[in-house]
Amino acid sequence: MTSPSGPPVPQPGRAFDLPAIGAGLPFAGSLAALAEALGDGAAGGTAVVQAPPGTGKTTLVPPLLANLVARPPAGAPAAPRRIVVTQPRRVAARAAARRLADLDGSRLGSRVGYTVRGERRTGPETLIEFVTPGILLRRLLADPDLTAAGAVVLDEVHERGLETDLLFGMLTEVRQLRGDLTVVAMSATLDAPRFAALLGDHDGGGPAPVVGCPSALHPLETEWCPAPGPRLDGRGVTRAFLDFIADTAAGAHRQALAMDRAADALVFVPGAWEVSRVAAGLRSRVGPGTDVLELHGRVGPAEQDRAVSGRRPGENPRIIVSTDLAESSLTVPGVRLVIDSGLAREPRRDAARGMNGLVTVSCSRASADQRAGRAARQGPGTVVRCYSQQAFGAAPAHVTPEITVADLAGAALVMACWGSPRGKGLALPDSPPEQAMEDAMEILLELGAVSRDGHATAAGRTLAGLPVDPRLGRALLDGAAAAGPGAAAEVVAAVASDARAPGADLPRLLSDLRSDKGPAGRRWADESRRLRVLAQQGGPLADIPGLPPLAGGTALVGAVVALAFPDRVARRVPGDGPERYLLSSGTRAGLPAGSSLAGHEWLAVAEVSRGEGRDSAGTGAVIRAAAPLSADLAESAASHLLVENVEAALTQGRVTARKVRRLGAIVLASTPVRPSPAEGRAAVAAALRKEGLAALAWSTAADAVRRRLAFLHRELGEPWPDVSEAGLLRRLQDWLGPELESLAAGADVNTINLAEPLRRLLPWPEAARMDELAPESLEVPSGSRVRINYPEWSDVTAPPVVAVKLQECFGLAATPRLVNGRVPVLFHLLSPARRPLAVTGDLASFWSGPYAQVRAEMRGRYPRHPWPEDPWSAPATARTKQRK
Repeated sequence: MTSPSGPPVPQPGRAFDLPAIGAGLPFAGSLAALAEALGDGAAGGTAVVQAPPGTGKTTLVPPLLANLVARPPAGAPAAPRRIVVTQPRRVAARAAARRLADLDGSRLGSRVGYTVRGERRTGPETLIEFVTPGILLRRLLADPDLTAAGAVVLDEVHERGLETDLLFGMLTEVRQLRGDLTVVAMSATLDAPRFAALLGDHDGGGPAPVVGCPSALHPLETEWCPAPGPRLDGRGVTRAFLDFIADTAAGAHRQALAMDRAADALVFVPGAWEVSRVAAGLRSRVGPGTDVLELHGRVGPAEQDRAVSGRRPGENPRIIVSTDLAESSLTVPGVRLVIDSGLAREPRRDAARGMNGLVTVSCSRASADQRAGRAARQGPGTVVRCYSQQAFGAAPAHVTPEITVADLAGAALVMACWGSPRGKGLALPDSPPEQAMEDAMEILLELGAVSRDGHATAAGRTLAGLPVDPRLGRALLDGAAAAGPGAAAEVVAAVASDARAPGADLPRLLSDLRSDKGPAGRRWADESRRLRVLAQQGGPLADIPGLPPLAGGTALVGAVVALAFPDRVARRVPGDGPERYLLSSGTRAGLPAGSSLAGHEWLAVAEVSRGEGRDSAGTGAVIRAAAPLSADLAESAASHLLVENVEAALTQGRVTARKVRRLGAIVLASTPVRPSPAEGRAAVAAALRKEGLAALAWSTAADAVRRRLAFLHRELGEPWPDVSEAGLLRRLQDWLGPELESLAAGADVNTINLAEPLRRLLPWPEAARMDELAPESLEVPSGSRVRINYPEWSDVTAPPVVAVKLQECFGLAATPRLVNGRVPVLFHLLSPARRPLAVTGDLASFWSGPYAQVRAEMRGRYPRHPWPEDPWSAPATARTKQRK
């Protein structure tokens, strides 16, 4: 293999000058090892690159691959094969392409380009193309062979983004079809061996080679500066903590500037709202000689590019306030100071309530280390952590894989279109949770995107080709058919945006966006135009019921939202306040306090999340974005959830029934009806499944028969029947068939005596001996017959018990035994007041010993009752001396 300075040159065109591009980058020293690991580039190969952020792997690996594998295969047209590089974020893809094009001395869009949602800078001569994972996923679905690509680089696989994980599994299958395709996965953490095993040769060739690179860090000083108050409360990040971040960042940057006028600062907070809040606080705390920039998904491309570009000569020092976007997928030049909140925003799925959303959590220790490392890429730096060392130690080691916690509807549709329903057979780094996948498949079934066997339908393939969530894709296409492409696109763009609906009022947000001339309004307008083109190209989904024509207004907004989220169509709960709603999924949610939507009978909910306090109206869930809806439009948009049937139930001891019309969990109408025999039987069966035998009325007599049968089964086994809960439910028809029919026909449960039905289980001819083996009562020397208390049917050790006055047992020497003499009866000998005096299973021993002490203690207390010195010869009696 040649050295990095002279790898194979693709024809036609010149090679990338790796020594010039890699000057000063630590990964330049690892290029030879990577070239050797990949072998003959034309024959394809795999490798995992493990290198910390800032070492130059994103800059150097793609041009190395271009020099190795961009040559077209023999017999193919002369056009070179492209190197496709994924970046988890659009700003990172643009920045990486721009930096490599600058180092190559070529125009952006010629030899090096990028494609992100809504923007493309490539041409026929492009050798290296940076893309987001979603772009490459849709290319794979359209062209599973990736015929135009010679290599794929999956960058930042350690971030465990859902789309990157899907690409990882799908590309391992593509390599089985295309042996000439080179695949390289790049990670900034120590997960490399795991990815190497998955990417390796599954025919016994072992894992893919791992190529490492030493850290590029200069000395890094860590300062712990925990905030005096909590970072989070029930509503999210506290404002006091954000003010503390701004104070800390301003003070630390002043100190850094005193030592180095070229020092820039990078502040990490979890989300766009927090970025704006901290940035505003910093602008009031620093002088005009410091620029405060924002970096997150909502700011426009120009503002993002300015934040990630190096400071030009003569420009002010900078403080860049960012989400985790700047954590590992791009390098911000000039940073010598990092202020870290220690918080991150991650997707979470609440399966119990059917809600999905982002939650604020402590970032992983790996993420915290990567954030800190941003301060020491180009020289000595400092990280100030605004949390304690204890909080750092308690944080998870690595980021939570998105596939394990996120909504999987979009991913499930991609896998179905790929031919791997539910991900079966895909070499994914982590398997999707079964329940989350089942919920996702149910959503896709409702959209008509998959068939019952899990494979994609024509509608599903259409939705998969749209660069939006499949639910929003359905709303876009069917909404366009009812209201026009422009109107539907505006609503979908508003729902898909990060903008917050004031008071959860989505029509108001849409109105605000239309009049907003700032960055948020421009982003929404750009997205609306992009979606409008998609709607015009796509057409309605013919196999999904649509809406009647809509003229506009708030009804249009609600209808389009309902098309996207039919399981979130909501109706106000009568008598439970104007702000409480029941969603068709069964979740109860409240509107934020003071919302202008309160009191509307129907809402189409676009976003709902967990919440407490006033905003949740006591339901535990908060509606974050919604629009009013009419009952007719609710039924049209969620027509697949409409059900009308008779619901019978065993309640308060009797079967009753109602004819109910529902929209999911929402009851539209309910009328009392007489249940049919089948409906009655189903109601009884359901009650028994839910409550067990407790649904029946157990009299004292029935309970006694059951205990005797259980005792005989315990001692003798078969053929005496098993009368446990499971045993009786298993043979329900054998012993309770006629009575079940009576209940189903409307009989009251209290009119059925279960003692006789239980006797139907008695074995023949053994049934004739039941009273002999386990009698109901026992005759004692006084002549009384005393009931035998048999143990609970579930008790496997307790003996039968007779509770009787001591005086009634004088002369009884041998303890009675049951079941052919196998089991002794336990006597509870009672005082005249029927309080326990002794418990014995050996009467002879009792009379000979403990009785004397009992007599001494009791004869003075109960003088009217006999307490003879000789209990053997004294007559047994249930009477006092006088009555005797």
